[in-house]
Amino acid sequence: MPKLSKNFSVKKAHNTQVCLSKKLILEDRLPQKIRTVGGVDVSYVGSIGIGAITVLDYESLELLETQVATCDVKMPYIPTLLSFREIPPAIAAIKRLKVLPDVFLVDAQGLAHPYRCGFASHLGLALGKPTVGAAKSRLIGTPAEKNGRTFLVDKGEVIGEVVTTKPGAKPIYVSIGHMVSLDTAVKIVKHCSKGRIPEPLLQAHNLATKERIKLASESKVNI
Repeated sequence: MPKLSKNFSVKKAHNTQVCLSKKLILEDRLPQKIRTVGGVDVSYVGSIGIGAITVLDYESLELLETQVATCDVKMPYIPTLLSFREIPPAIAAIKRLKVLPDVFLVDAQGLAHPYRCGFASHLGLALGKPTVGAAKSRLIGTPAEKNGRTFLVDKGEVIGEVVTTKPGAKPIYVSIGHMVSLDTAVKIVKHCSKGRIPEPLLQAHNLATKERIKLASESKVNI
């Protein structure tokens, strides 16, 4: 597994996240009509990162394109600094796309992060494209009910929303990534969900898992 460089400073990385968070656009900068939506998932086999990208037609949710890319992971897992680990394989896969989707769903936090810049936000800034954080678990924030919705609140600030996409299923934690308002982010996640997990993310996860099993078999690494 990769080891943290002696020159790497967790404090400086957190400061970088705070600086990046101030560059986030928290309102809609989407096309008037969304035509395509992407799903981003990252998996690992030992020290290899696997970026998996799917592109779906927004209206029909028909799968249009998939891309996978692998790269050596230079950084170990550090809580709250996941984006520094996941950006390289994700970008590598996205660069292979024939056409960038109008908006990306990311299996990660966006604004709902202690330093207000999780992987979904970091990726949006790196791409200059709209992104939405749609995480399966809550990192921070206290659920607060208002007008029939359950928002995530941290230090008096609304940082996301708890969204149930399928009756009886566990919720999804939706937050702004970049260039999308929270209301629109929630609408996109709901529109793209046939079950609990939004379809672009489900298919990206399946794609990453398939590639992970393949690489593990070839390299005889336990997963």
